[in-house]
Amino acid sequence: QVQLEESGGGLVQPGESLRLSCSASLYIGSGYCLAWFRHVPGQAREGIAVLDNGYPTYKLSVKDRFTIFRDDAGNTLFLQMNSLQPGDTAKYYCAARIDRGGGCFLLDHQYTAWGQGTQVTVSS
Repeated sequence: QVQLEESGGGLVQPGESLRLSCSASLYIGSGYCLAWFRHVPGQAREGIAVLDNGYPTYKLSVKDRFTIFRDDAGNTLFLQMNSLQPGDTAKYYCAARIDRGGGCFLLDHQYTAWGQGTQVTVSS
C-alpha cells in the first residue's frame, strides 16, 4: 500500500500562489489514479483535480487556476495553485488508487491511499 505525505501549505494573501507536493513511498506513475481533494470543516470533502493516465480534469471552480502534475520519476504529485482566493481556504489532501480501468474520477470513496493533509489559508 502506497503511503502519501503532503507539504507546501501555508498562509497566503488573495491573488498569490502556492505549490503543494505529495510524496509517495512507491512509484505512482502510470497505473494509478491520482487526485487532490480539499476539506473545510462542516462541509463535504471536495475533489478538485484528478490525473488519469497523464490527463488532468478539474473541478470548475479551480479550472484555469490550478494545475495537477506528476514528476517524471513518478514519486511526487503536485498541485500548483495560482490566483488563490479566500474560498480556497481548506485542508488539502492527495489521494491515490490503482487504476483498474474505467477511468479516474473525483469520488473520494474510490481512493485507497490518503495523505494526512496540509492546510491552505487565503486571507488578507
